[in-house]
Amino acid sequence: MKRSLLLITILLVTIMAFLLWLFVFKPDNKNDTLLQTTVAVRRDIGSTVLATGIIKPKVGAEVKVGSRISGVVKKLRANIGDYVKAGQVIAEIDDAELRAKLNQNLAAVNKAKADHEYAKINLERQKSLLEQNYISQQAYDLAENSFKIAEAQLRQAEANTEVAKVQLSYTSIYALTSGVIASVSTQEGETVMAGLAAPTFVNIIDLTRLEVQVYVDETDIGKIETGQEVTFTVDTYSDTDFKGRITAIYPKAVIQDNVVNYIVVAEIEDFQDKVLRPEMTATVTIYLETRKDVITVPNKAIIRERGERYVTVIENGTQVSRKINPGWSDGNYTEVVEGLNEGETVLLPE
Repeated sequence: MKRSLLLITILLVTIMAFLLWLFVFKPDNKNDTLLQTTVAVRRDIGSTVLATGIIKPKVGAEVKVGSRISGVVKKLRANIGDYVKAGQVIAEIDDAELRAKLNQNLAAVNKAKADHEYAKINLERQKSLLEQNYISQQAYDLAENSFKIAEAQLRQAEANTEVAKVQLSYTSIYALTSGVIASVSTQEGETVMAGLAAPTFVNIIDLTRLEVQVYVDETDIGKIETGQEVTFTVDTYSDTDFKGRITAIYPKAVIQDNVVNYIVVAEIEDFQDKVLRPEMTATVTIYLETRKDVITVPNKAIIRERGERYVTVIENGTQVSRKINPGWSDGNYTEVVEGLNEGETVLLPE
């Protein structure tokens, strides 16, 4: 009984000692935590502008193909998504009427040729008779006039035939450029009416001739120049960086929801073996001029107070707040133009 009581007493004393150490004598390690610091070093830093954009066909890369004559669509050889080559027949108009008109004009040419040949022979005969004084000058003039009329009628018949051939050729609708069929606006058996504007049959887009129209904020547009490199991503290929280059800056602003943007055109230089399509949304990074060998610190080291920028410098074990003049930033590091020397230790706030 005495032994059990002793064990219980020892256990209670041990528990009380542990609790006393935990809540009274345990050292506070908060102040012993090592401070996170970095060193101001020189590096090359490039500034960037981030913007959103939309993939669009280049000028001439989207072609609307239509009919130049009226008639019934006899055959439609194109479906949405089909790839067609330039010169490929994509639709046919019923040509029965125009073919009959061509045959009619060919017959007129044959008759005109016969009349022309007869008028020529008659003129030569009349000329011979005139030289022998068997006919009057008036008779010869009539023969000459008949020959000229026959010659004009032959030229007219031949011209009508050429027109008929051209109109007949319009019954075959050809792709004017290589690309993918984006839309089809007619069906077989429909009647199309050609007026001042040719009725559109299909839209063809050349997916190898695309560009990115980038919407740049008015605060950044002054930094943009043609020739600058860009990279962009699209949602469907989120892990792929596509490369391009600025080729144009639109002079007129686009205002949406009271936000002023300017359209900057970027030519796509590397498709990365992917298929990009019009109207895809792109997240674009525009690379500006690179600053060489400048003093930099991580962005997280910079503290903003009342519109000014500060860093905390460790001097002889003491934390000193120092005002700096920042320059360009690449998203991770910021250039320090004034206020910090190379090699100084800077505190990284938690």
